Amino acid sequence: MNFYIVMQGQTYDEAKSNQVIWCSIFDNSGKTPHSWERMREVKKGDAIFHCVKGEIVAVSIAQENCYEGASPINESGNIGNMFSANYEELAFSINIKEHFDVIQPLLPIKYSPFQSNGDGNQGYLYPCNEMLAIKLLELISDANIYEENEEQLEFAIGMIAQKERNTLAPVLIETEAEAKVKIRKGQQKFKKHLTPLWNNQCALCGITLPALLRASHAKPWKDATDEERLDPYNGILLCSNHDVLYDQGYIAFDGTGKIHISSEIEKIDYIKYGIHEKMRVNRVEENKKYFKWHKREVFKGRTGKVIN
Repeated sequence: MNFYIVMQGQTYDEAKSNQVIWCSIFDNSGKTPHSWERMREVKKGDAIFHCVKGEIVAVSIAQENCYEGASPINESGNIGNMFSANYEELAFSINIKEHFDVIQPLLPIKYSPFQSNGDGNQGYLYPCNEMLAIKLLELISDANIYEENEEQLEFAIGMIAQKERNTLAPVLIETEAEAKVKIRKGQQKFKKHLTPLWNNQCALCGITLPALLRASHAKPWKDATDEERLDPYNGILLCSNHDVLYDQGYIAFDGTGKIHISSEIEKIDYIKYGIHEKMRVNRVEENKKYFKWHKREVFKGRTGKVIN
């Protein structure tokens, strides 16, 4: 199962009425934008979040693989990419800007559906990584599945699932489970193949206790392709301490393996974090492109901000 966010405006009601998602193949200039071309990737069983005017208003599951067909939304006869989808409309929509503080950290650097201020980007279908999907599903569940009484917040899924007309809860549960399983299996496979590349020890301090070792992605899950997520060279084995420093951009490694330390960490505190300026890791050529990406996109640099 893959996840997507579709930006629908005036066409939402008609598309929902026809239980379909359709997009023209070419724009007015005869070109196919990336967000239109992405329709071809959709397979049966994929999950789609429907965004209208800055709010997630529905969740749907693709009922078939994408194919080319005439527009079912109007009588223009235009040929586009389309697939049927069972829309589960939300009783309480999710306003993106109201929850942007928890959504923004999960957005990819490239092909993000939302701008830095929370506004939607122009386009149609955007990729939605599993971590973002899980957060959106949590927000949807909190707003639509839980109900509050005078004494406590109770999970109402049992009651809702029994209602024949309400199928939202089962869809949310199954979709969230799929996302979590995909992440867990991917991370387990990634660590299994990455660990021996670093001699089963932290690349910086040499700690070997398995419980304290983390397989750190250089290009994070949210930004990586499926192939990059599992590529053991897209990362480094670090202890818990150095893993957080690397993940949060306080340290990075250049193409030669030399460490770079953010100016947000005072030199006097280097010893506390177990780092110093002469550190270097034994990277191989396959690490180089990933290390450079991390240094460019994640590392906070000398200004305390990510270098772009």
